[in-house]
Amino acid sequence: MVTVEVCANSVQSAIEAQKGGAVRVELCGNLCDGGTTPAKSQIELTRKHIEIDLNVIIRPRGGDFLYDNFDFESMKSDITMCGELNCDGVVIGMLDENGHVDIEKNGVLVQLAKQYGMSVTFHRAFDRVCDIYSALEDVISLGCDRILTSGGHQTAFDGRNILKELVNLAADRIVIMAGAGVKESNVRELVHSTGVKEVHGTFQTLRKGGMKYNNPNFPDNYNNSGYSEYSFLVSDSDRIKEIVKSANL
Repeated sequence: MVTVEVCANSVQSAIEAQKGGAVRVELCGNLCDGGTTPAKSQIELTRKHIEIDLNVIIRPRGGDFLYDNFDFESMKSDITMCGELNCDGVVIGMLDENGHVDIEKNGVLVQLAKQYGMSVTFHRAFDRVCDIYSALEDVISLGCDRILTSGGHQTAFDGRNILKELVNLAADRIVIMAGAGVKESNVRELVHSTGVKEVHGTFQTLRKGGMKYNNPNFPDNYNNSGYSEYSFLVSDSDRIKEIVKSANL
């Protein structure tokens, strides 16, 4: 059985993930920045409303994965918070300035998470390392449970040859979870060509908001931002059901 993990941007998206048959949620804020640690209230409400596994991204800001000591202290505090809120796991990733896995700081975060019995996923900071094969061994040595990766490419499908190599090299020492650009049309081939047992995505649709009055001075895409104040993205249980089905054909 191929595990489907949903990257959820809200409590509603997490509920949709459960309805669609996902096994796990990665709860994130600010997906436009690649995902940052969500508010405590979002974590609490999500934990209350879903029974499937709840993992939380531990990332204090967007941008690169080189963090200063203020960021590091924030990440430690957030892992403690997740443990106290009965989360099932956390999602981390810190690099040094030369593109290597930061063994020392990641090690502190992993040990803190394990104190609370939480699993640890190393996120797509892995795809920004200077040597992906060396990084695989580093992440395994840290005691992480899985790596979320697109094989060092912009999408998992583009990186499928590398993903296959990573699955073979991991040799059951760690789970390789494919993420980025996973969709209904490619998940079956992705799974069959790589041997991954877990896939990850937002699987969202655009949902119109409930406002009856919209100020005409602020139409969709004002300032050419591509942004709409009158609709929002949410994970879609129907899409997730199709992903689960296709991944397991």
